[in-house]
Amino acid sequence: MALFKSLESQEDNKSQKIVNSEAEKVKCLIIGSGPAGYTAAIYAARANLSPLMYEGLEPGGQLTTTNDVENFPGYPEGVTGPVMMEELKAQAQRFGTDVRFGLATATDLSSRPFKVTIDGNKLIEAEVLIIATGATAKYLGLESEEKFKGQGVSACATCDGFFYKGKDVAVVGGGDTAAEEATYLAGICNKVYLIVRKDYLRASKVMVDRVMKTKNIEVLFEHTTKEIVGDMTGVNGVLLTNGKGEEVKKDIHGFFVAIGHKPNSDIFADYLETDEVGYIATEPGSTKTKVEGVFACGDVMDSEYRQAITAAGSGCKAAMDAERFLGAQL
Repeated sequence: MALFKSLESQEDNKSQKIVNSEAEKVKCLIIGSGPAGYTAAIYAARANLSPLMYEGLEPGGQLTTTNDVENFPGYPEGVTGPVMMEELKAQAQRFGTDVRFGLATATDLSSRPFKVTIDGNKLIEAEVLIIATGATAKYLGLESEEKFKGQGVSACATCDGFFYKGKDVAVVGGGDTAAEEATYLAGICNKVYLIVRKDYLRASKVMVDRVMKTKNIEVLFEHTTKEIVGDMTGVNGVLLTNGKGEEVKKDIHGFFVAIGHKPNSDIFADYLETDEVGYIATEPGSTKTKVEGVFACGDVMDSEYRQAITAAGSGCKAAMDAERFLGAQL
C-alpha cells in the first residue's frame, strides 16, 4: 500500500510550505493501519497514550485486498480481509484512538517532539512515533494481474495457498522467496509451475536443491508471463512466452507473484537504519529503532514472516515499548 509519497518526491515535500503552520501536538502518533497499526492503537489507547492514527491511502493495508482470511486466530469460519480490518479499527476507536484518513508526506526525526507532515499541509508533533506503514508487494504490472487480484492472483502463498489445495498453480520469480513459495505450495497443491525469467534460479543453493528435488514442481526456465486468463469465477490459466518467443499456455487456478516486496519506509530513510531493500532495522527482540522514541512494527520491519498475526504481535510490542519509553521520561 502506498502510505506516503515515493522517495523521488521527497525533495518536493521538503520544499513545500506548511499551510497550517501551527502544529498539532500529540503524545503518540501512529502512521499506517493494518494489523500492526490497529493493534498498536488498541494497546496504546488502553495505556492512556491517546494515540492519533493516520491510516494512509489504503486503510487496513494489504489485507483489504484479501477475500478470505482463514489463518488468523479467533475466526473459526474465516473472515474477509476488509471485515477483519474494520473490526480491528472499531476496537481501536472503542478505546479512544483518533483514527484519521491522511498521507504522511514528510518527517523530521532529528529531535523530539518528532515532526510529521500530513498531506503536505498539516504538521503533527509527537512525543513518540509508531511506524506501521507496511510493505507493498511487487507485481508484474499486467492489467490481467490487477483484474484477478484476490480471485486467483496472490503475493502470499502462506496466506492463500490453502484455497488451491489439490489444484495446479504457478509461482513467478527466481529468488529464495519464489523457491520457498513453490516448495510450500508443492505440499498442498497437485502441481506447481515455477516461472523463471532467466535460465537459472537466483535462489540459494539449498533452496535450488529443494526445488529440483520436489517432484511436483516443474521449473519453466526462460519463460515470461504474458497474460493471466480467467473468467468471472477467477483464474483458470496463464499465457507464457518461452525463450524462443513461442506462446505457451498452462492451466492453473492460482497465480502467485514472488518477486519481492518494497517496504514503505522512504520518508524515514534519512533518520532510521534500513537494510538494502528498505526494511527498517530494529533492536533484536524489540521494536526500537535507531532513534529513541521511534518504533517500527509490521511488514515495514519484517522481511521474514509478513503475516497478519506476526504484524499484530509486533504492533502490540511497539505500543508497549512506546509506553515504557514515555514512562522512563517522567
